[in-house]
Amino acid sequence: MASSVFPRSTPILSSTTIRRRLPLVGAFCMLSLGLYNTCPTTISSSLKTTISSSLKTGNALSLSFIPLLRTKFCSSRAAATKASNIRMEGSSDTVPSIVVYVTVPNREAGKKLAHSIVKEKLAACVNIVPGIESVYQWQGEIQSDAEELLIIKTRQSLLEALTEHVKANHEYEVPEVISLPITGGSIPYLKWLKDSTRD
Repeated sequence: MASSVFPRSTPILSSTTIRRRLPLVGAFCMLSLGLYNTCPTTISSSLKTTISSSLKTGNALSLSFIPLLRTKFCSSRAAATKASNIRMEGSSDTVPSIVVYVTVPNREAGKKLAHSIVKEKLAACVNIVPGIESVYQWQGEIQSDAEELLIIKTRQSLLEALTEHVKANHEYEVPEVISLPITGGSIPYLKWLKDSTRD
């Protein structure tokens, strides 16, 4: 009797359709909320209003603003990187510079190698970081050793000479020599780095 008084209404969407669309709706809401909350100064007030009203009403929001955001964010990031590179390359007081990591077995070996590197003007400065532990694979077995880390600041053009010096003065059969570019920083420091190393 109750079924005739309150007939079952047919669902607007099947449960399968809802399950398929729910992750997309959730992802879109997270994207919208993230853009709205984390970039208050970058997103225009009209876009904020559009996102807010779409979230409140449940209406789908056109993704036509994505290229606009991509242009806005990417262009500002590219401009900042370009400005940094121009600043580095445009200064005759600096040269392309790198940071080099070299691990050593103990403090004595690290100090000896660091002194020889600076004495030969292969680097302006070497930091010795104690108390690291390295886990690595060697000759088919996992090894774990206490080591110290040398952080070497030098010119990019000296990498090959520095690598040869490390290989000739290191007790490891295959010493670590890894370089990372310095893309910016204090110009007076980078000038000092240039002046403290050989050409």
